[in-house]
Amino acid sequence: MEHVELFFKSIFIDNMVFATFLGMCSYLAVSKKVTTAVGLGAAVIFVLAVTVPMNWLLDQYVLRPGALKWLGAEYADFDLSFLSFILFIATIATMVQLVEIVVEKFAPALYTSLGIFLPLIAVNCAILGGSLFMQSRDIQTLGLAFNYGLSSGIGWFLAILAIAAIREKIRYSNVPAPLRGLGITFIITGLMAIGFMSFGGMLTGGDETTEETDELAKSQVQNTVTDSETEVPLAEVSKEINTK
Repeated sequence: MEHVELFFKSIFIDNMVFATFLGMCSYLAVSKKVTTAVGLGAAVIFVLAVTVPMNWLLDQYVLRPGALKWLGAEYADFDLSFLSFILFIATIATMVQLVEIVVEKFAPALYTSLGIFLPLIAVNCAILGGSLFMQSRDIQTLGLAFNYGLSSGIGWFLAILAIAAIREKIRYSNVPAPLRGLGITFIITGLMAIGFMSFGGMLTGGDETTEETDELAKSQVQNTVTDSETEVPLAEVSKEINTK
């Protein structure tokens, strides 16, 4: 259940584009055609799915305070957390270079259409943000880290695919001249972000609602018992006053 909740939450609620507005440069520049958007989105999914668990291992066994205790008791006090950015970016750059080599080898047309934005995945804030969010949210297991990286990539992929499909169709629409290009794209992105905000309560029902209902029922029972206990002495006092 934890994996399912994290998966849907990362795609719909904590979407990299619509919730945190990360990776906007590639999102706006490569979303003119669906084919290029699909290629870049698939590359982002792969890089996030690989780098987030790799950086989780780095964080757990190298970077955290006391993470090096597996080397010996004398290393238990070491704190290498100040190297997080450097090592995370190094891991990301390595995987992006691998993706670039594979795309250039097997899909040269896609490699040409993506242009400079494929190697720029290495400095895409959405990629680094995935690892930093993983670190700040203290994800507990390697499986959850992989799940978070994969689902975050899928969320970014769906965002760029949706805006690319809309931008292809909107070419044939009568858009006012001042809003053509990035203007109408920003407006559509804002509206889509508002739409994705509606998913914010999709995982807040169920157990939490039941617990709140149980607590409310208990408090009502306690209030009823308290009222019934206080009614008896009040009745006796009223009788005494009447007899007097």
